Amino acid sequence: MKPRAKKPPMSKESLLPLLTGHVLVHGLGQASLRPLAQAAGTSDRMLLYHFGTKERLIIDLLSHVAGLYAAGLDAVLAEGERPATRQALMARILEQNADPAFQPFMQLWWEIVGGAARGLPGFLPAAEAMVGELLVWLEGHMPAGDPDPAGAARFMLTVIEGAMMLAAVGHRDTALQGLLAGGLLEA
Repeated sequence: MKPRAKKPPMSKESLLPLLTGHVLVHGLGQASLRPLAQAAGTSDRMLLYHFGTKERLIIDLLSHVAGLYAAGLDAVLAEGERPATRQALMARILEQNADPAFQPFMQLWWEIVGGAARGLPGFLPAAEAMVGELLVWLEGHMPAGDPDPAGAARFMLTVIEGAMMLAAVGHRDTALQGLLAGGLLEA
């Protein structure tokens, strides 16, 4: 009889990909620990052991998701290839966000926004952290020589979020027409 291979010890790092896979398919579902624990093959008590609190688990999980989202955007913007204009950067981001492969991220984002608006525990700090990470990412991907990368990142995030919200409620064309009319996208 062959001895069983030992499972590697459980850690935050080993749990986060399992939890991420679950929430990208099923959403957070009011962030109940039991379904998250089942998805990770552990107990809710073990999740609390590794993350400390449910709120910390949600913050860490959503930060991990934000990192995956940023990595997906990085894949669109090849290493060392910065867009020449803010409009070109915005167009690439909006195009990527419309890709069916990115829809689980978008659906989860709107669930996070809704949870933050309803005051669900952990959602607001998680959303704040995700927005912070996205701002840093955007600032780092502004066209070379941009006179105000920090201001541009904040402006673009505001515009992109509005355009994505309109797309989520069936008004993608309205958003695109508005961006074109405002000179924020090139025709």
